[in-house]
Amino acid sequence: MITQIHPRDVKAKLDAGEPVVLIDCREPEEYAICRLEGSTLIPLGELARRADEVEVPDGAAVVVYCHHGVRSVSGAFMLARAGIPNVASMSGGIEAWSVLIDPTVPRY
Repeated sequence: MITQIHPRDVKAKLDAGEPVVLIDCREPEEYAICRLEGSTLIPLGELARRADEVEVPDGAAVVVYCHHGVRSVSGAFMLARAGIPNVASMSGGIEAWSVLIDPTVPRY
């Protein structure tokens, strides 16, 4: 089972300076519209074969996000299956981030 993390909890980790690896599993055209600062784009269709590109510092949380939080569950599963520890899917995706955390992040 994949852990879900609320956008407020992601924001709290970032604000506290905790190590967080943000993986955006949307498509490049979506990433061009908006993204979370510091995130790495690896589209869902490429994620399983590119999992080795995800570098995780000791103790870091890996947070996968998408538009609404559906694709990111699959993405988090793929990374966990590839042996990456401490992986979670951000519930509600970047849409929830925009609504709940930062309204300057464009919605689409």
